[in-house]
Amino acid sequence: MGLIRTAILGGLGYLGYKAYKNRKDENGVAFADGQPSGGVRDAGAAATATKGDKMSATDEALDETFPASDATAKY
Repeated sequence: MGLIRTAILGGLGYLGYKAYKNRKDENGVAFADGQPSGGVRDAGAAATATKGDKMSATDEALDETFPASDATAKY
């Protein structure tokens, strides 16, 4: 009985993995249309999903420093 449950759960896990891998590669909600796929978008308000919003000078400066402002995990 335990082997059957394990086989069923393994099959369901495999189907879930295949569905995950076949899904459309989408950028996050902060990405404007036409931005490259991946985890990093171009800097500036024009590259965000809300193109009409104007970024403050502070927001623009912080946006342009990513990922250089992130500390590395080499401590």
